[in-house]
Amino acid sequence: MMPLQTPPTDLSPLFTPFQAGGLSLANRIVMAPMSRYFCPEAAPHDGVVAYYRRRAAGGVGLIITEATYIPHPSAHSYENVPVFYGDAALAGWKRVADAVHREGGRIFPQLWHTGSFRELGMKPDPSVPGFDASENLNAFEHTTHRTKAMTEADIAEVIAAYAKAAKSAQEFGFDGVEIHGAHGYLIDSFFWRQTNRRSDRWGGDITQRSRFAAEVVKAIRSAVGPGFPISFRWSQFKQQDYRAKLAHTPQELEQTLAPLVDAGVDIFHASARRYWEPAFKDLSPLTLAGWTRKTTGKPTIAVGSVGLGGVASTAKTSPTHVDSTTISFTDAPLDEVDKVAELLAAGEFDLVAVGRALLADPEWAQKIKEGRSAERRAFAKEQLHHLE
Repeated sequence: MMPLQTPPTDLSPLFTPFQAGGLSLANRIVMAPMSRYFCPEAAPHDGVVAYYRRRAAGGVGLIITEATYIPHPSAHSYENVPVFYGDAALAGWKRVADAVHREGGRIFPQLWHTGSFRELGMKPDPSVPGFDASENLNAFEHTTHRTKAMTEADIAEVIAAYAKAAKSAQEFGFDGVEIHGAHGYLIDSFFWRQTNRRSDRWGGDITQRSRFAAEVVKAIRSAVGPGFPISFRWSQFKQQDYRAKLAHTPQELEQTLAPLVDAGVDIFHASARRYWEPAFKDLSPLTLAGWTRKTTGKPTIAVGSVGLGGVASTAKTSPTHVDSTTISFTDAPLDEVDKVAELLAAGEFDLVAVGRALLADPEWAQKIKEGRSAERRAFAKEQLHHLE
């Protein structure tokens, strides 16, 4: 007797069109934002244009760029990161957007302020310290330096810088913007009680700690008008502490994100280490993206090890017993995308962001669509050191 064959998973949900407000996508695959520090002059060059064009040509519906600095000197920390201001950089980004559009893709820049990761002496103005919601007391053990608690004037300037960058994105032909509000950077530092100990209107309970993020969104919405999509990336964990949890219950999650919905967020990008893990495992198997969608009512992007093997295949059988602190940005074998397609078809989330798998293989999406999974290339960390 022949053994029963398991029918292949229907991957068509990954390739159905997506429409939300002013955004129309050919499919549900998003290129996740990935910083690689390839812009020594702070502006996109020919290699950057080619890098994004190839992913659009390879079938990605929406590209979210690497994180880009907003026009404020306190936003910078890492070197060789592109900025989203100034004639040279904006001209470079327009070339990127035009190249993506010629291939039928859509593109958002990710707007970034690194907050407490900045140290005195860093470019572009060595006299500017790192900004934080409150003076840094090493609450998450990621720094040994002091940071500046933002004044009302600082807050107003930074909010205005976000709005200026978003308006530039609109004027230079981008299809929307993403705000980086995750992983311990500036906006995220206002969410956490450990890093936001303010007693003014920018601190307080969990809803009040969302005020800064909401005001950034409001300023952007005012600058770009009602039809320009705004995505907001948030995370449970902090880059420097993968065990940290911002919202311990669905109620806290709703209290954190509801002000952002009211402010004008169109899409939430729920950043997880592994997209399939339950967000509140004692309540249900619903993922972080699933809970985000359920509590906000907004379209949601799932991200976290999509298409990667190793930890992914291990965690499928026992997702709650894998220590997330052991996973780093290292080599990763291939994995199938059956599970993400199933959750997408079930309506748990709306879009799927792919990181390392797309970094390794610009044609990843097209190969999945055409049933050529065996032709995909696995990710190896040396790929971070060259553009393709």
